[in-house]
Amino acid sequence: MKRDFLRVLDWTPRDLASCFDLAGRVKALTKAGRPHRPLEGKSLAMLFQKPSLRTRVTFEIGMQQLGGIAVYLSTYDFTLDVRESVEDVARNLERWCDVIMIRTFKDETVERLARTARVPVINGLTDGHHPCQVVADLFTLHERWAGALAGKTIAFVGDGNNTATSLMEGAALAGMRFRIASPPGYGLPAAAVERARAAARETGATITLLEDPVEAVAGADAVYTDTWISMHQETEAARRRYAFQRYQVNDALLAHAKPEAVVMHCLPAHRGEELTDEVMDGPRSIVFDQAENRLHAQKAILEMLVNGGNDGGAR
Repeated sequence: MKRDFLRVLDWTPRDLASCFDLAGRVKALTKAGRPHRPLEGKSLAMLFQKPSLRTRVTFEIGMQQLGGIAVYLSTYDFTLDVRESVEDVARNLERWCDVIMIRTFKDETVERLARTARVPVINGLTDGHHPCQVVADLFTLHERWAGALAGKTIAFVGDGNNTATSLMEGAALAGMRFRIASPPGYGLPAAAVERARAAARETGATITLLEDPVEAVAGADAVYTDTWISMHQETEAARRRYAFQRYQVNDALLAHAKPEAVVMHCLPAHRGEELTDEVMDGPRSIVFDQAENRLHAQKAILEMLVNGGNDGGAR
């Protein structure tokens, strides 16, 4: 039976742990220059309705390193529900490709694609979720903390956006303490919080919604932030900058976290807005470790979905 990866909560805590284990082994092989090609002869269709640097490069190179091929499709090549329906696009791609990744706007679009396609579908980003990013983020912490995620505190400072939603879900699966500080009106969707809290009850995780960034960061092991102005929110830029001005991650705010706390960002960063240059380039930053691990985490996701969980001998 095929599996999709549309949101972090599509997985169980065991799935997440298996992905970290596989990503670590595949990364070690990559660093050692040893070929690992369990997807030889397989193909990935990559559908992009939003621009991308990290998502495109890491999926394309990752699939090639796994022995397969990746085909990039932009809005010049397809127009969902204009030239042809989401369902018809799915019925075409499933005849040619072994897995589909889509970076789009509505969660509903990904869900329709997954319901129709007989091959696995991966959410490369929607307005509501960013699951592959968060798997890479938590894998980065897994590496840094020798697998000890449970009981750690991760504080998100800023907009309750797609990345924050997926990070909350990932923290819930990993048994972490998740805190988020957002201005009134910019918090996480209530339905997403309810789903994550249901998962958290099974793992011992906690989810705390706050407005005060200092309270969120106090004693945290990791501090995460993201842009205040996501794609296609440009008309709200002035209003958002005003609302978020006290939510900047800077040295003064970080002073409230643990001395060894790390700083995270999914990129692209707007330096001088959601975080300062000093923080972004400072010794606490693991921002570019996260970016690197997009490659390794997504290779593990591809392998798990296409091979049905078989690690293909990644030893």
